[in-house]
Amino acid sequence: MALELIQAVEQADSSEGLLNAVKALAAASSKQAIPTLITVLGYNNPGAAVAAVDGLIQLGEPAVLPLLEQLDGYNYGARAWAVRALAGIGDPRGLEILLDAAANDFALSVRRAAARGLGTICWELMPAEQIADAQLRVVKTLLQASRDPEWVVRYAAAGGLQALAGAATVKPDWLAEVSARLEEIAQTDETTSVRARALLAKEKLSLG
Repeated sequence: MALELIQAVEQADSSEGLLNAVKALAAASSKQAIPTLITVLGYNNPGAAVAAVDGLIQLGEPAVLPLLEQLDGYNYGARAWAVRALAGIGDPRGLEILLDAAANDFALSVRRAAARGLGTICWELMPAEQIADAQLRVVKTLLQASRDPEWVVRYAAAGGLQALAGAATVKPDWLAEVSARLEEIAQTDETTSVRARALLAKEKLSLG
């Protein structure tokens, strides 16, 4: 079944045909599909790329290493979609990629996806002794992202800060800084939706 779906992707002769074939392959949730779904990320077909990202996220952990191994620094489009997939999966092995993308990527959609993904890292998959330092690095990056010139990135950063603070099993030193920054965003950000998102984050953390 998976092989037939893979062949359909490889033999698609139109944008619509490719999109439908990728959707079908992604829906199969087969590990065999991972290399083909990753290859699709490099095609000039945003619809198919979105479907491939969804399929990779659904497959989860098995897709992480292939994604990391095939990140192509020369094919920016493929790399940007791969960042989205890693952000959606939340595996700690993608942490370095997400930290760099949230801080430095020139595409606002990639920075937004990375900021959101940094808030939903599956910390239980990381060795316990590494978590505190890793979370501190994430906090610093999200605080930087919360001052991004693009409002959608600031919005994602506020959500990421909320998720990260909520995931902390002990009360870390940076929690007060996060709370203060969320309060600052809620009071001063130029975009109404970002102020509202920061206020919601503050309320959720207070309830927690």
